[in-house]
Amino acid sequence: MRILVVGAGATGGYFGGRLAQAGRDVTFLVRSARAETLRSGGLQILSPTGEVSIKPQVATADALAAMGHFDVIILSVKAFSLVPALDDLAPAVGPDTVIVPLLNGMRHFEVLSQRFGDRAVVGGLCRINSTVDDRGRIVHFSPLHELWYGERDGSRSPRILRLDETLGGAGFDARLTDAIEEKLWEKWTLLATIGGITCLMRGNLGEVARAPGGTEFSLRFFNEVLAIVEAAGHRPSDAFVAEIQGWLRQKDSVQTTSMYRDLGQGNPVEADQILGDLGLRARGLGVKTPLLDAAYANLCVYQVRRDAANC
Repeated sequence: MRILVVGAGATGGYFGGRLAQAGRDVTFLVRSARAETLRSGGLQILSPTGEVSIKPQVATADALAAMGHFDVIILSVKAFSLVPALDDLAPAVGPDTVIVPLLNGMRHFEVLSQRFGDRAVVGGLCRINSTVDDRGRIVHFSPLHELWYGERDGSRSPRILRLDETLGGAGFDARLTDAIEEKLWEKWTLLATIGGITCLMRGNLGEVARAPGGTEFSLRFFNEVLAIVEAAGHRPSDAFVAEIQGWLRQKDSVQTTSMYRDLGQGNPVEADQILGDLGLRARGLGVKTPLLDAAYANLCVYQVRRDAANC
């Protein structure tokens, strides 16, 4: 299968690099500056599970039309970059192309379906702790590197089985699931909770737990998120809920999220997609979420200041 990975950052660069190293036919769709970096220095992954150094196939948007349609598109851009990315990748989408989005939240499914149709899009998510360092290398911090995917209706279609065969055995944990919707809502619950808490309090989970009233605050925040998810018909399992509650009580935890790290680095954040969309659904369902609303408003102020400073 011909695979197009849109983006070569901490997520796309990692999973795409592993696939390319394993001999899969992978092309990275990137901006011109990133293309030059990859062409001159290659793609490097520093990881406790084994390092990677390859000369990847790269393409920029202006060259994509001449490359024909791809069988699989792994979409790994940040959620706030989705709309411009669609114009770039559109020439690669054919009648049988499978799009696997690895974006946070759920809003992107509506955007993708409106552009390419429901059939083109399957469910996808990843679990990994990685970043891009100042030399453009992918730095993977822990053995966790899972890529989950599945048909959104839970079926085992021929195309999803073919995708599973292609992604398997490539140096990361490829996970075909019949319950990708459940997994997606669980991840959104996790990111909204931990991202909202750490961004609002400007500290990792352990620092929040050690603060007076910090654990109680975190548990109340989690309960707000759970109330929304449950009202939407997607409450996570009791085991998942107990696990997150345990994390929120750990006073030695250093856990954060990519949204918190982006905030600390002065980068754009996925506030609309992770917190704003969830709050919008809460209002439609009649669920009160004062803590979630405060976290979202806080990040909106940050975005306004950041945008003004970068004008």
